[in-house]
Amino acid sequence: MYFTLLVERHFFQERRDDIQTNTFAATSGAEATIEESAIAELSAKIKGEVLTPTSAGYDEARTIWNAMIDKRPSLIVQCMDTYDVCKAVRFGRAHGLLVSVRGGGHNIAGNAVCDGGMMISLVKMREVDVDAESRTATVQGGATLGEFDAACQAHGLATPTGINSTTGIAGLTLGGGMGWLSRRYGLSIDNLLSVEMVTAEGDVIVASETQYADLFWGIRGGGGNFGIVTRFMFRLHKVGPEVLSGLIVHPIDDAKSLLQQYREVCKDMSDDLTVWVVMRKAPPLPFVPEDYHGKPVLIFAALYAGDMEAGAKEMAPLRSIGKPLADVIGPHPFAGWQAAFDPLLADGARNYWKSHEFDQLEDGFFDELIGAVDTLPSPHCEIFIAQMGGATSRVPSDSTAYGNRQINFVMNVHGRWESAEEDEAGIAWCRGLFDAVARFSTGGVYVNFLTSEESSRVQNAYGANYQRLVGLKRQYDPANFFRMNQNINPA
Repeated sequence: MYFTLLVERHFFQERRDDIQTNTFAATSGAEATIEESAIAELSAKIKGEVLTPTSAGYDEARTIWNAMIDKRPSLIVQCMDTYDVCKAVRFGRAHGLLVSVRGGGHNIAGNAVCDGGMMISLVKMREVDVDAESRTATVQGGATLGEFDAACQAHGLATPTGINSTTGIAGLTLGGGMGWLSRRYGLSIDNLLSVEMVTAEGDVIVASETQYADLFWGIRGGGGNFGIVTRFMFRLHKVGPEVLSGLIVHPIDDAKSLLQQYREVCKDMSDDLTVWVVMRKAPPLPFVPEDYHGKPVLIFAALYAGDMEAGAKEMAPLRSIGKPLADVIGPHPFAGWQAAFDPLLADGARNYWKSHEFDQLEDGFFDELIGAVDTLPSPHCEIFIAQMGGATSRVPSDSTAYGNRQINFVMNVHGRWESAEEDEAGIAWCRGLFDAVARFSTGGVYVNFLTSEESSRVQNAYGANYQRLVGLKRQYDPANFFRMNQNINPA
């Protein structure tokens, strides 16, 4: 009997020595060890694919738009449907893993990827279904704005999203969602009817104004703090297929006068008209005189959401400002206009942003902007001013988690360059301008423009709504399982 026990013990020990394990980053801050058999079991359970650092396609799967982010998850779960997401969440919980969630777009802060943990990727979940009769659309969490716009514009319909077709619908919407149609129809979240989401427990729920209404309130602006939204349903509006839109390009020499006149024109604008300001070095656009390529310019980017004839009349004061180098306002396909800035925001560059919100635009603010344009550290850097107001401001501030409703302008200092050697100078330029104009701002910030270093500003993004969000986090994710985001800490 004793001999038998010794043989069994030896045999068992040999089997234990043969078991392959992997080390992961854990939510506790320590390390978690997982047997390969458990990973293989997860892989067998899902429709999608489980990738490890030795898998083909791993580097592509972990690489995001912002080249400044270079993180290496120990596991990537590429989900194909909501139930894959459930299984991945339950696996992460069971093993105490640090988990990040990747949608389909940019993720400036880099929270979509984690070092050593598990990334749950939705990039394969890109379906868009449009019901033209009810003017609604459902879209999966891995889709981009370009994919969403294309499906909706096939029916002459749209909802407010962003300004770049490669942006992900999920991240944009969960942070609020602002763009060319927001003054006319509100933010993306103001047109959100319901969501299908996976909770921190790995369960599937549908949240709307009538189901899980408190959670639906928090989802609309609260980022990815409460779960993984796998499907969104939006209200659609009659837009396009062509809209009056385009660029008016001016030499930078006239910038202060142009900005002052723009400020006056904004006071009388209807909700149908949206005009953003861009200050940067002129790209080699065919309609810009070649002598100005690579030189600083001020650009008015405009869209009119209504009747084109009415739009032409309303745009006349804007088009009469100064002596532009180029004016290409005209009828353009809406989906094409949504992609107009794509070449300036392609994958692979290093990106660093700093942002403020404003009630009004003061002359001193203009002076700081113009001074910063004189010292642009890279031809890819730009400063833009997004015009808000209109329908976004008529929604009560406590109706959604996104609470900074009364602001009229958002500035984003968009630092962008090609190499790591440029980081120091580029970041210093962004921070310098950010600090210089802080005294003119409200102190608020759009959560989607925050970088990973700005966790101290998360509360500024929500204002008076922040404590309610903390309460929701305690209710729906008390262990802070979803922490790779602009985090609302339940503690």
